[in-house]
Amino acid sequence: MDISIRLENKNDYKAVEHITREVFWDVYKPGCDEHFVLHKIRKVPAFVKELDFVACDKDTIVGNIIYSRAKVLNEENEEFEVLCMGPSTVLPSYQKQGIGALLMKYSIEKANNLGYKGIIIFGNPDYYHLFGFVSAKDYNIQTSWGDDLDEFMALELYHGSLRDISGKFYEDEVFKIENDELEDFEKQFPFKEKHVTDTQLKL
Repeated sequence: MDISIRLENKNDYKAVEHITREVFWDVYKPGCDEHFVLHKIRKVPAFVKELDFVACDKDTIVGNIIYSRAKVLNEENEEFEVLCMGPSTVLPSYQKQGIGALLMKYSIEKANNLGYKGIIIFGNPDYYHLFGFVSAKDYNIQTSWGDDLDEFMALELYHGSLRDISGKFYEDEVFKIENDELEDFEKQFPFKEKHVTDTQLKL
């Protein structure tokens, strides 16, 4: 298997949305909204098109990673720009083969080259620590609601780049999804039944 990474283009959008829907369906809640978040990100100023990559097995797209601009706001109301990663997906049949790691490492290097200071994410610490992410509280960065969570992590893109950044993290408004707009978007896709499972997040 020879995986290549390239920038996503408009002709890829629908295929990547289908992949994202398949990967996240019933994982965190009945159904999912990650494919709609992905669809919306590409239309807002926060979208970083230079960091929107697909992983391909020959001509077949098997994974995607996308970034948007976010901000950290300190107590003096000073605003600092950072990156927010996600959604990121790899087709189930291609998982556990290093493709997600390939997308992470490639995009982190590109983000560094573009001069961004850091990346903030919510995710699995055991996985993202492999790429250098640490607890965001190490940089005195908290969630927008003021919590310090193990799953809330930050990555300096070069030495000391987050040293003078502290405060609360705010992702773009694009991540806020209304049920009626999600249901309308879902009409573009084949019907899938939603299921409640024991492993889903309890909201």
